[in-house]
Amino acid sequence: MKTHARAVVIGGGVVGVSTLYHLAKKGWNDAILIERKELTSGSTWHAAGLLPLFNLSYSVGQLHKYSVRFYEELQAETGMNVGFSKVSNIRLARTKDRWDEYMYYAGIAETIGVKVNMLTPEEVKEIWPLCETDGILGAIQHPDDGYIQPADLTQALAKGARDFGATIYRNTTVTAIEQQPDGLWKVTTDKGEVTAEHIISCTGNFARKTGEMVGLDVPVIPVEHQYIVTEPHPAILERRRQGLPEMGVLRESDSAWYMREEAGGLILGPYEVGAPVCYVDGPSAESEYELFQEELDRLMPHIETAIARVPAFGEVGIKKVYNGAIAYTPDGNPIVGPAPGLKNFWLNEGHSFGITAAGGAGWQLAEWIVDGEPTVDMMGVDPRRFGPYATEGYLIAKNEEAYANVFTMHYPDEERSAARPLKVTPVYDRLKKLGAVFGSVYGWERANWFAPEGYEVPADQLGVGADVITSHNHAPPTEDGRIVEKWSFRRSNYFEHVGNEVKNVHENVGVLDMSAFAKMEVSGPGARAWLESILANAIPKKRGRIALCHLPTPAGGVKAEFTVYEWAPDRFYMVSAGFLEAHDHDLLQRLAPKDGSVILQPITQKYGVLVLAGPKSRELLKKLTRTSLDNKDFPWLTGKKISVGVATAHALRVNFIGELGWELHHPIEMQAYLFDRLMEAGAEFGIKPFGIRAMVSMAVEKSYRNMGRELSIEYNAFESGLDRFIRPEKQFIGRDAMLAARDKGLRNTFVTLIVSGNEDVDARGSEAIYNEAGELVGRATSGGFGWRIGKSVALAMVRPDHAGEGTKLKIKILGKLFDAVVVAESPFDPDNAAIRAA
Repeated sequence: MKTHARAVVIGGGVVGVSTLYHLAKKGWNDAILIERKELTSGSTWHAAGLLPLFNLSYSVGQLHKYSVRFYEELQAETGMNVGFSKVSNIRLARTKDRWDEYMYYAGIAETIGVKVNMLTPEEVKEIWPLCETDGILGAIQHPDDGYIQPADLTQALAKGARDFGATIYRNTTVTAIEQQPDGLWKVTTDKGEVTAEHIISCTGNFARKTGEMVGLDVPVIPVEHQYIVTEPHPAILERRRQGLPEMGVLRESDSAWYMREEAGGLILGPYEVGAPVCYVDGPSAESEYELFQEELDRLMPHIETAIARVPAFGEVGIKKVYNGAIAYTPDGNPIVGPAPGLKNFWLNEGHSFGITAAGGAGWQLAEWIVDGEPTVDMMGVDPRRFGPYATEGYLIAKNEEAYANVFTMHYPDEERSAARPLKVTPVYDRLKKLGAVFGSVYGWERANWFAPEGYEVPADQLGVGADVITSHNHAPPTEDGRIVEKWSFRRSNYFEHVGNEVKNVHENVGVLDMSAFAKMEVSGPGARAWLESILANAIPKKRGRIALCHLPTPAGGVKAEFTVYEWAPDRFYMVSAGFLEAHDHDLLQRLAPKDGSVILQPITQKYGVLVLAGPKSRELLKKLTRTSLDNKDFPWLTGKKISVGVATAHALRVNFIGELGWELHHPIEMQAYLFDRLMEAGAEFGIKPFGIRAMVSMAVEKSYRNMGRELSIEYNAFESGLDRFIRPEKQFIGRDAMLAARDKGLRNTFVTLIVSGNEDVDARGSEAIYNEAGELVGRATSGGFGWRIGKSVALAMVRPDHAGEGTKLKIKILGKLFDAVVVAESPFDPDNAAIRAA
């Protein structure tokens, strides 16, 4: 066994072998893979081998697209048959909401280059003659989709990796992993020790056990998944004798199952409510090719709907029931990327659709490891999207929920209820009494909007079909039994209430709890110089000034965004998006100098944030503080430590909504007091709480950018329109690449669009944008209704030749084209008169 390697991949399933292959292909021919048993002996061997391109995540969609193309290329490259049957994939829609979901997905697919066909019920019947089409509104089809033989695919990847010089050790068990003082990793096995620069964990069901070796609480616990294989059916055998094409993969999304042909019979794979997690403490040391006892009673509702849709399924006997473990994460997406807090330790775990994602995940992880950055925005699968709250009990609840919701409609405004409320601020109960309808971000409860007292959704608006298994379209009832929120791809029941919140903020004053913001103090004698060296914007020289600063990638994209405020000499307070806390703080920790000149202290839990905004916010705050709030003493983009009643807060004159106001950053233990004083003092000014959805509406009207949308590693900072936040006269990460790309000519330009004709629907992001000739020229990144301007707004990336003000475009929202025109940035208050108000 080798004693040294550039990289050690642990785990010999399809994900691990793909990772090894892509590392070796990029020139790391001294990479090795260690597998405790035989290749594919974990979850890979019992996988059904489906290759679903359908995914509403941009990141996962890109990985799946690459995989399907790559597997065909691999077959030609290695000369090994991977068993790829490109038979297409058909997803049926029985409800209008499901069709909306498919149309939303079709927009994502078009912008990332995945072909999707729309089928009528008659066309479904032609392709799948054994399928009854009663009640079907239509279907979408992926013509490039199908299934593959997992074991054959893995062996082909192994051959390809070996051909590039990599080495695979089977029947070799890793017993310990330890990082040495020089940063190298020592991997101890039952066959010897290996020293490596990088470790990549691809251990599937063993993910948490592997993590324990290095002190990681990996957010992965498997769930049991069953599928049924039938005996051959005469009609299918007859089709084969006639040389007719295979009918393809059929997905009855509204009944939560997939079906395909298998050896003249059928496979049925349901995703049922009640499937339990398994291997919570990890599999046994002897585990290999392991299955669980089948539980057909759990599957009966799905079996019944399958027989109704495909009567042939009920006409043959069952040959085999597989019940095996599939790794899951709380949101159902895999975790691919660097492990937080560890140098050169990487995770490629949590793959619930591992066969489909393996190629793309291995590709992007190899790019990341070898070149320092991925080439696809991986935010949707980054391991650091979860935090330390995602421990065992949380994972059990959320992973079972994620499994049960594989086929439910993934509404963009859906907020799932398992493991909630978990993290709450001191004003949670106060907001709840005021009608708050909460969402969750990074484990925190945040008010999305406020329902009027006694409000409930009319009963006739609930449910999407009486005979549909995946029929829920609303949040769980309140404690007194009311349903207050309906989910939709269109404007939903909360639309007007959000509008009322915006109106009150715009005309009076509102308060918003934004305590979920990620917060870090950066201090020390080297703090200022270090921040200057990594951030594109200049750090304000005068204490108390506020700057919006971006952390670029070496290639000139954007990795993170921070509000930077020097609240004491050589002590900088940095605030970023709440859902990116682990991600952003890990980035800073990795970049920080090791000489002790810079100290990083995460302080999210210590400080709450109340946003006070609106034209009457100054009058209100004047009642509670002796600090002068006039422009000459307290201008926009400055901060001061002030007293608010008997409490203290750092008041930052900045917000994400474009109105006069302050963010009050305060010791969390003072929050209830502060909130009560603001509400009392604000009564005469019409103060009301507002939620995240009102904030988003107002932010879109101001053309404000968001990480993972307008700001991405895939977009040069100049493409994102960050010119005024970039100081090219100083050195910072990615500066030269950023400027070189700008000088060469950018591929995209950030624009703001006004959309017309869309009476009940707005862009949400990922919609396709066309010119008047019908050519695809861009994609929406965000959108919503702008209540202050009374118009529908979309933010987008388009080709530079279509970015001029007044350019007429088309945007496809839920399958329908609407007129859109490019307008100047910040259609509401472009001169910032409201924010700067005297």
